[in-house]
Amino acid sequence: MYKSLLKPFLFRFQPEKAHHITFGMMRFILGLPFSKSIFASVYKVNSGKLGKTVAGLRFSNPIGLAAGLDKNALLIDEWESLGFGFVEIGTVTPLPQAGNDQPRLFRLPVDEALINRMGFNNDGMEVIAERLKRRKTKIVIGGNIGKNKITPNENAVDDYLKCFRALYDCVDYFVVNVSSPNTPNLRELQEKEPLKKLLETLQIENEKQVQAKPIFLKIAPDLTNTQLDDIIEIVNETKIAGVIATNTTISRENLKTQPFKIIEIGAGGLSGKPVKNKSTEVIRYLSNKSNRSFAIIGVGGIHSYEDAREKLDAGADLIQLYSGFVYEGPGLVKNILKGLLN
Repeated sequence: MYKSLLKPFLFRFQPEKAHHITFGMMRFILGLPFSKSIFASVYKVNSGKLGKTVAGLRFSNPIGLAAGLDKNALLIDEWESLGFGFVEIGTVTPLPQAGNDQPRLFRLPVDEALINRMGFNNDGMEVIAERLKRRKTKIVIGGNIGKNKITPNENAVDDYLKCFRALYDCVDYFVVNVSSPNTPNLRELQEKEPLKKLLETLQIENEKQVQAKPIFLKIAPDLTNTQLDDIIEIVNETKIAGVIATNTTISRENLKTQPFKIIEIGAGGLSGKPVKNKSTEVIRYLSNKSNRSFAIIGVGGIHSYEDAREKLDAGADLIQLYSGFVYEGPGLVKNILKGLLN
């Protein structure tokens, strides 16, 4: 029904408008009596064989919703009804921010891809923390954290610490996002020294807590092998839980969309099918070179069971969906899980 009816309807609207319509529909429909249990009966695949323990956390299944789709934790209970095993909210910043000017989200239908330059638009850590406290489900929640646009890189650590403290009681794991291409100079924090300092500082704060929580690092698909070697070294030295590979790419290689349209769209991170192979290559490199010494969450271009299987075979412990969910609909989660069982 999604691909034949709902998707053609939603794709008539600008992407960000369609996003808000979808969220409104989900909130209304899944707010009706018994609707969550009805949707769960259609979309959830319940099997103990799908359960997995990663970084000390027990996941009911290995498929998560990637950060960026539900930045503000508006539909946590609803995502579980659609079969997800975990949800990553954010990117969350200390202060609320509007993000970049619109339009800032674009579809490339022939490539089954998206380009976004959202710019960490979110309601801020305090509002999102309060919202998370009201959730009813026990689904695993990841908190993807970043810095405000107005915060200079030399003070970035302070922003990450503020978010860590604000969300600590509300999430099960953290993700340090230094790889978005849409916040000026953010990717400079992926360089070895500033990254090591940031992660060490967060780990010191983490160890002060009653129970430390897993911290993951989200990296770009555009890193060189030398930079990936640095990532492996830093992850092992700081003893964070692992890596999320990968974020969006700034590359525009091998797209089917007409070049003039790509130029018209301009800057932004590309996600979807075009990033699939590069993401898988990064996962495989990290897994092999590290001798699987840390956990990897794979994301990027997963539009089918075969794509998911490829990520898992490359070394991912868990996977996440974003663009594939937009193009394929909620049936994608069920198809992947049924494929894994079979």
